[in-house]
Amino acid sequence: MANSAQAKKRARQAAHQRLHNMAQRSEYRTAVKKVQKAIVAGDKTEAQSVFQLSMSVMDSLADKRIVHKNKAARQKSRLSAAIKAMA
Repeated sequence: MANSAQAKKRARQAAHQRLHNMAQRSEYRTAVKKVQKAIVAGDKTEAQSVFQLSMSVMDSLADKRIVHKNKAARQKSRLSAAIKAMA
């Protein structure tokens, strides 16, 4: 447990930042799921448009180090390949 005033403040800040990061990570996952849903539905144009929007979310959160850059790159690559594989 924090004893000094400085440590107590850092604990408060860490808790607040954790909640913010959790919300951002949730937004990331939602963006990925939207693309996957469009792919399963079979609508290639919709999937491409949703993918463009979700790429900006992925890149932004990777730049902020909320998710690892390689994870974002891997997911973008897999989603892109799935969209290209659609007839």
